[in-house]
Amino acid sequence: MSLTLLLGVTNSQSRAATAASALHSKVRHLHSAVRMPEITIDHLDEKQVQLLSEMCILIDENDHKIGADTKKNCHLNYNIDRGLLHRAFSVFIFNSDEKLLLQQRSDAKITFPGCFTNTCCSHPLHTHTELEEKDAIGVRRAAQRRLKAELGIPMDQVTPDEMTYLTRIHYKAQSDGVWGEHEIDYILFMQKNVELSPDPNEIKSHCYVSKEELKEMLEKAKRKELEITPWFSLIAETFLFKWWDNLQNLKQFMDHDHIHRM
Repeated sequence: MSLTLLLGVTNSQSRAATAASALHSKVRHLHSAVRMPEITIDHLDEKQVQLLSEMCILIDENDHKIGADTKKNCHLNYNIDRGLLHRAFSVFIFNSDEKLLLQQRSDAKITFPGCFTNTCCSHPLHTHTELEEKDAIGVRRAAQRRLKAELGIPMDQVTPDEMTYLTRIHYKAQSDGVWGEHEIDYILFMQKNVELSPDPNEIKSHCYVSKEELKEMLEKAKRKELEITPWFSLIAETFLFKWWDNLQNLKQFMDHDHIHRM
């Protein structure tokens, strides 16, 4: 090889090495810049912290499964701001008088403690039975599980086939500077008189309300006299009362093709 050619190869290799070094330095800088801040959970309720290890279902914006991550990671604003999205559900149970069962989340809850919300709100887990998607059966099984865990409703009183899957809602909301929600939320309706034995670690209080009573609560929330979860507020201000007026004819509102972006 000639000296000129050798020098050319050496210079080329040197430039490549320099470029690679610069790229590695940039990557290290970016990793440093976006490193997750240290999250302290020692001050949180022990039982609720244990639930943070549950594996939620990660999805894209079209509700296609893309993986799994812990409940903790799914609810950190740091990850939410970077697009982490998971699957969830909201259950609305009405009694024979067509009153809606509400719960007030316990003060131990990590997100939105003390807030009033619909009957039950949670997540299907990344398990075989709750990943199954046909007719949202996995989500409905998860709802049955959480209705038992939170409200103590016997599982044979809230079977999946008794739940009407209406539609899905995509929303994002911060609870505080650390925790928040970013979910595609399956809306499940059911009308039945059920037995209740709430877990105080999950639920601070519960009540059945009429449409008029809920409207009064929504007005109080606007005046900051009580707090309502953001997803329940969004649903109440858009679809809820129309659905409530048609509890005996919900099929007309079933929409499994579209996701409402809120």
